[in-house]
Amino acid sequence: MIYLDNAATTKTAQEAVEAMLPYFTENYGNPSAIYAPGSAGKKAVNEARRAIAGVIGAKQEEIYFTSGGTEADNWALKAAAESYGHKGRHMITTKIEHPAVLHTCGYLEKNGFQITYLDVDRDGLVDLGQLEAAIRQDTILISVMTANNEIGTVEPIGKIGRLARERGILFHTDAVQAFGHIPIHVEELGVDLLSASAHKLNGPKGIGMLYIRTGVKLPPFVHGGAQERNRRAGTENVPGIVGFGAAAARAAGRMERKAAEERELRDYLIGRIEAEIPYCRLNGHRSERLPGNVNFSFSFIEGESLLIMLDMKGICASSGSACSSGSPDPSHVLLAIGLKHEEAQGSLRMTLSEENTKEEMDIVVENLKQIVAKLREMSPFYADFVRAAQGGAD
Repeated sequence: MIYLDNAATTKTAQEAVEAMLPYFTENYGNPSAIYAPGSAGKKAVNEARRAIAGVIGAKQEEIYFTSGGTEADNWALKAAAESYGHKGRHMITTKIEHPAVLHTCGYLEKNGFQITYLDVDRDGLVDLGQLEAAIRQDTILISVMTANNEIGTVEPIGKIGRLARERGILFHTDAVQAFGHIPIHVEELGVDLLSASAHKLNGPKGIGMLYIRTGVKLPPFVHGGAQERNRRAGTENVPGIVGFGAAAARAAGRMERKAAEERELRDYLIGRIEAEIPYCRLNGHRSERLPGNVNFSFSFIEGESLLIMLDMKGICASSGSACSSGSPDPSHVLLAIGLKHEEAQGSLRMTLSEENTKEEMDIVVENLKQIVAKLREMSPFYADFVRAAQGGAD
């Protein structure tokens, strides 16, 4: 098997698995308890919190654990609306955000808030001029993802953060795809709220976090006990938190080397596809993109058929966000960057990891060439295109 869907989820690192195990079978006590097995869990949670905070230059007490990135996004937007709604009822986001942000914005619109959805350019980058023009007196929050989960484009978060800070507006960034993969320093970037998820960086599923800058007043997201400093009730998922901490420490220690290796492999794969498969388009910014992201649209084919045939060859990839899997509609991200409906339907996302090899990329390209050619032979649109091209040449 060649696994190329790391943007959807990653293999749990051995370091994370080993760190978690004692908190299932030995130190399984409730971390709020005063006896030894509970105290051990509480200490481990604090150590994990410290490791996670270190990845983004935050303070330990600014990290709040959640069930994942989706909950963190929901918390950031809904709590900001509740806490700052008296100042204004306008928020700004982009058309290419993850559904966790877009659907939350839709919910807020139904409850009296106004949302401006910014366009992006062909590469998926936010227009800073359009963002500045969209700011109003009643704007209370800007939410722009650090890097897009489908096309990999890395947004100018630092410039957005400075603009928001100058205007006294809260700035939230969904960093689920970027956390642990590229450098992020929340103070330098002017970030007030940041979402992340462990399973995107070789940690366990079901655990994430929301960074809340000191001084930002957000109400509790889950009511009940006093866990997470009274902001998220419920017994802590100690094994998950410990695994998240171990994965974060692992990612921080190898980030630069891992990113360099993935970029080299990414660019090799992109180069071969562009050179050897006609009528394809690279989606996303060519250089300002996540190290392991490759997203192409192939004309005259249907993406689901491509994925099925790749799977039959032992190659795991996707056509876009895992959260939109099974939807008959084309990717909202690809439509936002200007692709036509039929072009967006022919997309393929391959997201690499440090475990992938150049030899695997060669296997992928050879299979991709054959599958694309076979699918195009079955397409009447491609046949018409070829006849028209040959007629024009004559």
